[in-house]
Amino acid sequence: MSSRSITRRRALQGAAVLGGLAAPMLNTVTAYSQSGAFNWQRFKGQQVEVLMETGPRADLMKKYQKEFLDQTGIKLGIEVIPEQQARQKVAIELNSGKPSFDLFNFAFHVQKRQFEKGGWLLEITDWLKDPQMMPAEYELGDISKLGMSFATTSDGKVNALPILCDYFMVYYNKELFAKKGVAFPKTLDEMMTAAAALNDPAAGISGFVGRGVRNANVVLWTQLLSGWGQETVAGKPLKLITDTPDAIASAAYYKKLLSSYGPAGIAGFNWNEAQGLFMQGKAAMWIDATGFAAPVEDKTKSRVVGKVGYGLPPSGPKGHGSVTFGTGMAIPKASARKEAAYYTMLWMTGRTMAGRMLQVGGGIPFRTNPLKDPAVLSSLTVPREWAECAAGCAPISMPGLPVIVPVTEFRDVIGTALTNLLGGADPATEMKRATAEFQPVLDKSEQS
Repeated sequence: MSSRSITRRRALQGAAVLGGLAAPMLNTVTAYSQSGAFNWQRFKGQQVEVLMETGPRADLMKKYQKEFLDQTGIKLGIEVIPEQQARQKVAIELNSGKPSFDLFNFAFHVQKRQFEKGGWLLEITDWLKDPQMMPAEYELGDISKLGMSFATTSDGKVNALPILCDYFMVYYNKELFAKKGVAFPKTLDEMMTAAAALNDPAAGISGFVGRGVRNANVVLWTQLLSGWGQETVAGKPLKLITDTPDAIASAAYYKKLLSSYGPAGIAGFNWNEAQGLFMQGKAAMWIDATGFAAPVEDKTKSRVVGKVGYGLPPSGPKGHGSVTFGTGMAIPKASARKEAAYYTMLWMTGRTMAGRMLQVGGGIPFRTNPLKDPAVLSSLTVPREWAECAAGCAPISMPGLPVIVPVTEFRDVIGTALTNLLGGADPATEMKRATAEFQPVLDKSEQS
């Protein structure tokens, strides 16, 4: 049997799984109906405007957009802006009904429920089952169940395609560890001890660096919270559990780790500032998402190339987790170039680009095959240790944020408390205050 027959069968199996997801959507393909198989050139001559967040993923799409133009005849305009600005822009423009983009990437755990309730995204369920709109080589069945669950609404409609997942891991400077004779920490207690031993302000070296700025800091705290075996919400209706003894203990740990062994001004650090310090060789450890191997191994930008280790997040007194976030691509209902945008989305989330993203260390695909493909793994431009670490994160993965509509407000309120801790505030007082402040917001969102 040919490999094309096999991939075709996988695509049909994936389509069969989707068959029961939802009632048929409005078929906007009818006007383009034609006989024959899938044709990448079907919408040639169109231009698709894409909005992406700053990072290696956007860099990769820009690098290969000429290849996509040759393959499809579709020209891409790719706007790249920082994460927080992108999220605000997407929400505002989708709500206006007149978005300036035809395709965009977003974090499922940040905006999925908001977009679902707003009804702003194009449903693509039927297209995934249409052989004229789904190429056999896409291998829909290769996408993990977790990935497709992220892309599926609460009523069973598919309105996005998963592109990458991010686990949290530890980036560490092997050279600094070796100089001090420190072993890689397996537990949170060991990490605190290691940070103290490696911290050397006189030499400009921080024992640890991570997110301290309001909003962005929440995901570092939830990673630490996983060591206490806890998430941030529980029950039905949802209630915050961010003021429990375990939540307070993890907040106290966060405060000590960053304020005692982090750099000056860490309360203003997002991932990009933390990355910059680590790449300069000025931080011994950094906990963040898997998508940063490419810049830290870039010889033109990083001073720690060849010195970086990649390790599982340390376990805590009650649990061991790697907080996980899923990213997808979606099309606004209001786009005037829906079909061309969909073709672009297929290309961006397909097996080839997933393999390339893995090779440059830009993130972990929701697909199985690239992680097993010898050709992909043999061509990694980052250490295989990174890929092996990411694979080890999968079995201990857990949600890093609650899937709620006001997740940005959640991050703002809890993030304010965490930032206040870095200024000397008491963990119990701040976590109880923030929990009491946000619970009415959560209650209202769950009732609407």
